[in-house]
Amino acid sequence: MRTGPLSVDELGALLPHLGREVVHAIWLVTGGRPGPARELAATVGDGPGDPVAELALRVPSRTGFLIPDVALIRLLETAAARPLPAAVRSRVLIRLARELLGDPASTARRRELVDEAVALARADGDARALARALDGRLHALWDPAAAADRLTSAAEIVTLARHAGDAEIELRGLLWRFTALAELGDLDAAEAALVTYGRTGELLGDPEAAVVVLSRQAVFALARGELAVAAQLTGEVARAGHRAGLADTDRLTASLRGQLAMLHGRPEPEIAPLRALARQLPGHFFGATVARVLVAAGRDDEALLELERLRPAVLTGTGPRWLGAVADLAFTAARGGPPEAVRALYDALLPYRGRLVVWGCANTITGPVDDLLGRLARRLGRETEALEHFDRAVAHEERLGALTWLAGTLHARRRPGDRDRARSLARRLGMTLDERPDPGKPPAPKTAQPTARYGVPAPGSGPAAGAGLAAGSGLAAGAGPAEGARLAAGAGPAAGAGPAVGSGPAVGSGPAAAKERRRAAEQPATATFARRPAESGAAPAGAEWRLGRDGEDWILAAGTDTVRLRDVRGLHYLRALLAVPGQEIEALDLVAGGAGLRATPAAPLLDAAARAAYRQRLAELDARLDAADRTGDVAGAEDVTRERAALMAHLRAATGAGGRPRRHGAEAERARVNATRALSTVLTRLDAAAPLVALHLRASLRTGARLRYQPAPGGPARWLV
Repeated sequence: MRTGPLSVDELGALLPHLGREVVHAIWLVTGGRPGPARELAATVGDGPGDPVAELALRVPSRTGFLIPDVALIRLLETAAARPLPAAVRSRVLIRLARELLGDPASTARRRELVDEAVALARADGDARALARALDGRLHALWDPAAAADRLTSAAEIVTLARHAGDAEIELRGLLWRFTALAELGDLDAAEAALVTYGRTGELLGDPEAAVVVLSRQAVFALARGELAVAAQLTGEVARAGHRAGLADTDRLTASLRGQLAMLHGRPEPEIAPLRALARQLPGHFFGATVARVLVAAGRDDEALLELERLRPAVLTGTGPRWLGAVADLAFTAARGGPPEAVRALYDALLPYRGRLVVWGCANTITGPVDDLLGRLARRLGRETEALEHFDRAVAHEERLGALTWLAGTLHARRRPGDRDRARSLARRLGMTLDERPDPGKPPAPKTAQPTARYGVPAPGSGPAAGAGLAAGSGLAAGAGPAEGARLAAGAGPAAGAGPAVGSGPAVGSGPAAAKERRRAAEQPATATFARRPAESGAAPAGAEWRLGRDGEDWILAAGTDTVRLRDVRGLHYLRALLAVPGQEIEALDLVAGGAGLRATPAAPLLDAAARAAYRQRLAELDARLDAADRTGDVAGAEDVTRERAALMAHLRAATGAGGRPRRHGAEAERARVNATRALSTVLTRLDAAAPLVALHLRASLRTGARLRYQPAPGGPARWLV
């Protein structure tokens, strides 16, 4: 009897009761091996659905997190090429996007798959398909900047899953909620969310959920300095994970044991396994963690070589390990990196101050972002900023009771009494601090060098955000949320950002705030896309940013960035959304400028004449706003913006819930697609021209039948439009 791989024809002879298309699908996923082929063939039903698609949705993945299952991907690609009902096609596309997460070069493809899958599910009205599509979007398009969006999407996933009776997806939604709360720095709320997740898993009899809970409890114990508890929980994770058959059990426990080893001052044994992972999973930045461990081992020269090798790839990369990888490189750079590397990493981290660095679905948490910002600022000789960051980190750690992180930050801050307190904490916790002399700030360059080309992620990628590896913790490989036989941490909507092409001070034409004009008068104007030499990051949060017309073009100014943009429809939509932060605008209203506003036949609140009058007034206001932009009339622009916002609010009240059901027709769907596509075009341009602005907007814009600008952290105090 033949036991080697069979051809498609030979497999067909072995499985004569199945059609050729199904046989081919089985051959794709089994490689033609007779035993696995027979087992898989036994699961093929004779229902009315497409058998290839059903097979693609049912076959479990057999690889660990971030390791592509080539056989399953082949099957999913085949299923995606077949004519399928909308709900089924949505599920096939979203699963394919999830499986492609392990391919770092597939970002654009994953985005296309996700966009189509979510659109199909929304249009079809299938709650289960939509819940799965939203979950898959978070997994396939992972981005640290989108934590707030993850929290919102998690709530929608849970609601849809409960409505559809899909317990598996409900659990994933609960895990996303836990992860987002941890990312945003609220560990008390995250711990409560973890309890809800665990109890729901118990109710459903899901053994994977129990492993997730144990592993995250170990993460919390590490942060609090309960090292003996963390070690005990790590052993329980190993036993429970192996009993449940989770493929990532060994990597997950290696991550926890690696952190314990670092805290106990034994980093050397972690280097070789991490280097092996870096070879096994290229593009997922395990080499950055190697650099961090080399620093802990006192091998700074080797670590700095890793920094030079990896920095360009990390800052133009993406994925669930990105935030932690940048954190590792930042810690390394603070020990002795060149000024350009230190500035680049500082700029990359700045939008995430106040948050925690979270790896995957919180399988590892390594401390506050502000800890690393303080270390980098001190390396640059900016002592006042360094102390401000350190103070915020200490306050955050004290509030959380994170004694491990607190000891490391106090040791680095060096205010009077800090080091004595840090050593006392370390002694009582049983952890080791790095007592080597600080490297000091780097020598100043002879001439100021522009920093425009450093520290910014590339198109299709998420933000290079990192966080403080306070107390020398946080380092080894990790896994993510439970999915089938994997603890695969999910993903967030990719807020892609592009390579920095530099930017200039906000001195272009168009409206500007008074303080921006004063700042511009005090410094020479520079060409568009040229950043003035400065130690501060571009587009600082808390400043006033502006978007306005300048002749036929647009000017976007954010901090030290100023960008000239060719007029496209998406900029008009963006301006409308920025004018009313936190308020929803119907896609039809946004696209048509009022033409899409309709009353229901049963009880019209606006007749045709009234709608025409509103449309005319909106057009007049848009023209006045453009004129104010061109002349720099700030007060006039603000007056027009207020009137337009009030008018739009009145229109929404007159034609929304009080007088018209939600739109689900073809016209509304076209408006949604057109608005989303137009805004995406603008964000793609900003990826290259103003990456930090693009980063903020991708995290803040909500699209769908209704759109809104919901300001995320890292943006301005206000927009002037």
